[in-house]
Amino acid sequence: MTKSPQASIETLGGLALAISAVLALFAANSGFSVAYQNLLSIPVHLTIGSLQIHKPLLLWINDGLMAIFFLLVGLEIKREFVIGELSDRPKAILPLVAASGGFILPAIIFVAINAGHPENLRAWAVPTATDIAFVVGLLAALGRLVPVSLKVLVLAIAIIDDLMAVVVIALFYTAQLSWAMLGLAGLFLVALWLLGRFGVRSVAAYILVGVLLWVAVLKSGVHATLAGVALGFLIPISRHEGEHESLLEHLEHALKPWVTFLIVPVFAFANAGVPLTGIGPDALAAPLTLGIIAGLFFGKQFGIFAAIWASVRIGLSPKPHHSNWVQIYAVSALCGIGFTMSLFIGSLSFSDPGLQDRIRLGVIVGSLASAVLGVVLLKLAARRA
Repeated sequence: MTKSPQASIETLGGLALAISAVLALFAANSGFSVAYQNLLSIPVHLTIGSLQIHKPLLLWINDGLMAIFFLLVGLEIKREFVIGELSDRPKAILPLVAASGGFILPAIIFVAINAGHPENLRAWAVPTATDIAFVVGLLAALGRLVPVSLKVLVLAIAIIDDLMAVVVIALFYTAQLSWAMLGLAGLFLVALWLLGRFGVRSVAAYILVGVLLWVAVLKSGVHATLAGVALGFLIPISRHEGEHESLLEHLEHALKPWVTFLIVPVFAFANAGVPLTGIGPDALAAPLTLGIIAGLFFGKQFGIFAAIWASVRIGLSPKPHHSNWVQIYAVSALCGIGFTMSLFIGSLSFSDPGLQDRIRLGVIVGSLASAVLGVVLLKLAARRA
C-alpha cells in the first residue's frame, strides 16, 4: 500500500523537525555554542520612512516567520470548521471534548506543581499545546498501525488545540496595547473582509494587506503571529465556477511545503537549543520544568483519554471505527508531543534565558516521553491484533 503525497509530506516534515531539534541541541552543547547564540542575536533592522522595526534574528523568526505558520493554522482551522470534519456537529463533539480535556488537565497539573512558585505561573499554558506537525507526521510514518479514524480524530484534536492556543496567546500574552495601532489593524481586517465580500481572487492583494496587518499588530502590543491567524480566517473558501479549489485551499496547499520544510524546522533550530551541561535530577525536578513534563506526559494522555472514554460511555459520541482502547490511549499519549507550539508559548512566557532553558528542557523531555510511550503502545496493540 503506497503512501499518499500528503502522508509523505507529513512524514518527511516530522523528520525535518526532529533533525532540526537535534541540530539545535548539538549546536548549543558543542564548540559551536557561542556561534549559535551569536547567530540568533544578530540584530536585523527594517526601516521604511518613519517606520522602524529592530529585532534580533531570533525574534524575527518567532514574530515574523511564525506568522506564516499561524496563517496556515488559520487556514486549516477555517477549512475544518467550514467543510472539514469539524463542520459536522455530531462528528465535532468527540474531538472538542477530547481537546478540552487535553487542555484543562495539563494546566491544572502545572499550576498544582508550581502553586508555591507564583513567578512560574505565567508559563501555565506551555503544557497545554499539541504539535500538529510532529504528531501528524509521526502518525503518517506509523502507517497502518493507526486506524484511519484515529488519525482523523487526532488531526481534529490538534486543530482545536491550535485554536485554543491562539485564544490563550491573545488573552494572556499581550503586552501594553497601542489603541491607535489596534484601530489601524481593525481597518486592515475590514479591508480583508471587503476583498472577500467582493470576490477578489488575487492572492497578492490578500498578502499585501496581510503584511500591513502584521506590522500594525506587531506595533499594537498584541502578538504579531495573531495577524497570520486573522488573515487565514478571512481568506474566502467558496469555489467559483470552473475552479477545482477555493482560494483558501489553493493558498493552504501552496504554503504547506514551505511551512513544513522551512519555517517550522528553522523555528525548531532557533528555539530547541537548550544547554545540557550540568543538567541532573535537580534541574528536572525544578517546579517549572517538572510542571511542563508532567503536564505534557500525564496531563495530555489522561485528559484526552478520560474525555474520550467518558464521551463514549455516556453515549455522547461513538467510539472511533476499527479502534481499540489501547490504540486510543496510545494516540492520547502522542498528543503530549507539544514541541513547536509549546516552545512558542514558552518563548512568550519569560525573557530570562535561564527560565527559557528550563521551559525548553521540560518541553523536550515531556514530548519525547509522550512520543516513546505512544509508539510503544501502538506496536503492542498491533501485535495483539
